[in-house]
Amino acid sequence: MNFSSEQPKIIVVGSSSIDLVLETDKLPSPNETVLAVNSESYFGGKGANQAVGTARLGASVYFIGCVGMDPLGQQIMRNLVSESVNVGFVHETDKESTGTAYVTTSEGNAAIVVVPAANKYLNTSHIDEADRYFHTSDLVLVQLEVSMEVVEYTVKKAKKYGKKVGLYASPAMRVDDAILEEVDFIVAKSNELFIIFGEEKREEVLKKYFNKVFVRDDTNSTVYFDGTEMKYYRKNKEKTVYKMGMGDAFTSGFAIALCHGNSIEDCVKFGNEVSSRVSGGKGSQTGLPRMSDFVS
Repeated sequence: MNFSSEQPKIIVVGSSSIDLVLETDKLPSPNETVLAVNSESYFGGKGANQAVGTARLGASVYFIGCVGMDPLGQQIMRNLVSESVNVGFVHETDKESTGTAYVTTSEGNAAIVVVPAANKYLNTSHIDEADRYFHTSDLVLVQLEVSMEVVEYTVKKAKKYGKKVGLYASPAMRVDDAILEEVDFIVAKSNELFIIFGEEKREEVLKKYFNKVFVRDDTNSTVYFDGTEMKYYRKNKEKTVYKMGMGDAFTSGFAIALCHGNSIEDCVKFGNEVSSRVSGGKGSQTGLPRMSDFVS
């Protein structure tokens, strides 16, 4: 692995939220009531997770998102600032409260309901306000917890300036073929490929987008096609405590390794390593490692 002294410049466009997590002995079935054994809240949202993830790994990060004018929004802003993420383009709206995610978790499995709320009010004009930073960035990251209009507009702006773009295609929805062609790498969950790409089989998708689509599952394994053969990598802790945020952690690690000029193979390995560390602690951002954890 190569990590140069240069500090990558990354723009993350996406969601932020507060994750409200209930731990139960079992996930409730329809019409069933269960008692929680514990409840906690964590900072989350796929965009914010990736902003914090890449900042901890040494990048200079600008986050473009939207929060409500409420105490939760202020908490998110303070957390991002404490993580050295630039929040100059995080907008506040009085039309909705800050986004939240309600998570019921039991024995490593989770049922998740996301309330986008303020995240829905991120729009293309907010992307334009950061135009000069797109011009100087090294890479742009997007996910699908904000509107597809914003995602597509961001991708087109980044490519206009010749920048690398990474897409974490979650929560899964159909993505326009033109966007799939334009982005430089795509991270997707193994059970959601048919939603993103249509009815194609996994092998067909991977061969069509070789060295570009990286398919993940809950065991922290990643599979992709390198143009010649299928490649599989797996890195997981003996005990996985918290699976939320592992995809964001992988994306963050992959993006940082790519910015430093590493091979696709090494980018995948580093992404898996970063994701593995997150799974060992509670919260999507809590266990995100720092570059000092890898480079002495």
